[in-house]
Amino acid sequence: MTAATQRFTALDVFRGLTICLMIIVNTPGNGDTTYAPLHHAKWHGFTPTDLVFPSFLFAVGNAMSFVMKKWEGLSQSTVLWKIFKRTFIIFLLGFLMYWFPFVRWSADNTLTAIPFEETRVFGVLQRIALCYGIAALLIYYLKPKAALIVSVIFLFLYWVLLYAFGNGADPLSMQDNFGSVVDRWLLGEKHLYHGEGVAFDPEGLLSTLPAVANVVAGFIAGKFIQENIRPDDMVVRASAYEGLSKLLLAGSLLLFAAYCWDLSFPINKKLWTSSFVLHTVGLDCIILAIIIYTIHFKKYTVGTYFFEVFGRNPLFIYLLSEIIAILLWFFKADGQTPVYSWLYDNLFVHAGNYFGSFLFACTVMIICWLVGYLLDKKKIYIRV
Repeated sequence: MTAATQRFTALDVFRGLTICLMIIVNTPGNGDTTYAPLHHAKWHGFTPTDLVFPSFLFAVGNAMSFVMKKWEGLSQSTVLWKIFKRTFIIFLLGFLMYWFPFVRWSADNTLTAIPFEETRVFGVLQRIALCYGIAALLIYYLKPKAALIVSVIFLFLYWVLLYAFGNGADPLSMQDNFGSVVDRWLLGEKHLYHGEGVAFDPEGLLSTLPAVANVVAGFIAGKFIQENIRPDDMVVRASAYEGLSKLLLAGSLLLFAAYCWDLSFPINKKLWTSSFVLHTVGLDCIILAIIIYTIHFKKYTVGTYFFEVFGRNPLFIYLLSEIIAILLWFFKADGQTPVYSWLYDNLFVHAGNYFGSFLFACTVMIICWLVGYLLDKKKIYIRV
């Protein structure tokens, strides 16, 4: 836990907006009656929800652009220790989160231990950890431009691997894509995500490769913002407007490239295709530019503190939201019905099937915000 340091408000708001939406997307009262934009695309395609996770990775890169300045005076061993320690802790937290509460209800309503053999190895936090670790090493040992070139190579390499080594007639199918083949060979089906009805992990090992580019792009954007856009407290200089225009242009060009690549390598969040990376990075650049213009250029800050609270303790608040959801599903209200379902069926559904489901998610989000608010008021910022 550390005290607050000087922060760039727009990046806190961007990161906080991502966490806020992530909680809402992950905790609907009823998944069957969730508004369409709050669902992920079933396979190829894109919804607003598909932008949430890659935006968090982009925000991780933004934060790295500030942190790495502090590494310049540190020894190589110290920096490596920081990178590997943070990677390990975040990965471990993700793994334990999916295993938690380590027991489950059996058919006779008794508790039995969840065996290690049935735990999910990869997941959201695990991907964040791996992408952070790989991107941090690339940027630390290479110049940002070289790290960007390596990331582009990753995108093309992933494209080639999926089409060259996929099984069956469709190398991009859920079961036959090369990433799934690797995950099943490496971990076995029981260690994979089964939410799609089959053993398929959208945060698998191979698809982490292109996701590294989201973090590297976030770092480069953060560094560019610090050097070219950030206005001083009193006046917005002409060069800052020029920098903002370049950020918008970069985002637009990435979107154009993504749509071109989509013709041969479809935008797909669950496969984390290379076109998906370009698409999400492009959108993130544009959204971040809009936030910067609104807050730092036009000085319009009404409501920004709400998102800053999320942005100042992002990993902790995300983890808290997941633990709340897990516990609500685990405990039973009447000996049979999970508290999660009972609350929706007896309270929130009266607001309407769809709006009630949305209201449930917003309630979880507000509870997490209140915890973050108390931490912020006490100047407590939980860092890994």
